[in-house]
Amino acid sequence: MKIFECPNCNAPVFFENTTCQYCNTNLGYNPLLEKFEIPNGSGANAAKYCANHHWGVCNWFVDTNSDYCIACSLNRIVPDRSQVDYFGKWQKLENAKHRLIYQLLKLKLPVKSKMIHDNGVAFDFLSENNDKKAVTGHAHGVVTIILNEADSVNREQIRKQMDEPYRTLIGHFRHEIGHYYWTLLFNDSNMESYRNLFGDERLDYGKALENHYKNGPPNGWHQNFISQYASSHPWEDWAETWAHYLHIMDTLQTANSFGVCFDPEAPYVQQLVVDRCVDPYITHDFQEIFKGSVALTCSSNSLNRSMGLPDIYPFVVPGKVVEKLTFIHNLLKTEIS
Repeated sequence: MKIFECPNCNAPVFFENTTCQYCNTNLGYNPLLEKFEIPNGSGANAAKYCANHHWGVCNWFVDTNSDYCIACSLNRIVPDRSQVDYFGKWQKLENAKHRLIYQLLKLKLPVKSKMIHDNGVAFDFLSENNDKKAVTGHAHGVVTIILNEADSVNREQIRKQMDEPYRTLIGHFRHEIGHYYWTLLFNDSNMESYRNLFGDERLDYGKALENHYKNGPPNGWHQNFISQYASSHPWEDWAETWAHYLHIMDTLQTANSFGVCFDPEAPYVQQLVVDRCVDPYITHDFQEIFKGSVALTCSSNSLNRSMGLPDIYPFVVPGKVVEKLTFIHNLLKTEIS
């Protein structure tokens, strides 16, 4: 995520800000122009907040013909706002979802509401207290996220139970939306190229997951997959790899926005880094993006370890996964060109 600029005093503004921390001007994000603006009056050129701004869960602007911004218009089910616990979790879900939608728009991917378009996407935010069968996942364009995933303690417990190195809200959103875009990006003309890398998705999905949870990943899984779960089925391999592609693109854009550069004196450290972190959204060569990401994650992980904290990016990316990430990058560049 890049750093934005206050239109009033030119101070830095962060993505979730609703006011400038320097001049106290009220601000909102314009997703069409990718910048922050000052809300103003009425009329054709008015900068008007999304209706969810009233609830403190959105700082985006809408056009004069809409009540909800492009991110909030995708919501199909939201939590009961009268429940204090639910409301706090919804705020966290919206923060993660808005970051996701920002990124999808940067990648020029289609973002349409399923409530209007049959092939669009919708989000259901459900509570396990109200629906015992509710699970985080994707089905037919509907992404479901369980409210308890917004509880950091609960999420950490599940992470340990599932033996996962990483589990976050933004990770869930990026993974599940990957399943949705798989249905849009692949057809008979390019399915063979997908299967050559990820495998045959016609493999029985239910049996594959059952086998994964019963027997675990295959031996040597780390040589071909980004995570254990990715090895369970080609669909999950795609979604996991897709999520990591979005991780790489977003973190590298953040580093580029801060002007992160590396200039170590030791020759052996020079082997780990690049001169500067590029803007991944205007860089065509994925190898350049990946090298910048490796430099960034190595340095960030080392800083975290210096503070006694877990790695920010606790993954080793094997060559086969780099090939898959490159495939996604080139596919998107082809689709949007």
